[in-house]
Amino acid sequence: MQDTQHTREMTHAELLALPVSFPLETANRALAIGRTNGYFMAKTGTYPVRVLQHGRAYRVTRYDLLRYLGIGVAAAAPDETPAA
Repeated sequence: MQDTQHTREMTHAELLALPVSFPLETANRALAIGRTNGYFMAKTGTYPVRVLQHGRAYRVTRYDLLRYLGIGVAAAAPDETPAA
């Protein structure tokens, strides 16, 4: 039986709540890319968004992912409206 928590795609709210950068596995889930294919694409430079490599670890930024998905980056920023 597959663990659906890690294989289902992310909701809009989950995408907007992502930290500034996160592991490749999280980006794979957001883009509905399998683990093996995601790592292969990262290693060969064919991943759909920019991938940062830190030693053996791969990370993706929220900015790059949301931009690729067509979600306005301003929509991910907290409301900065001053209180009256």
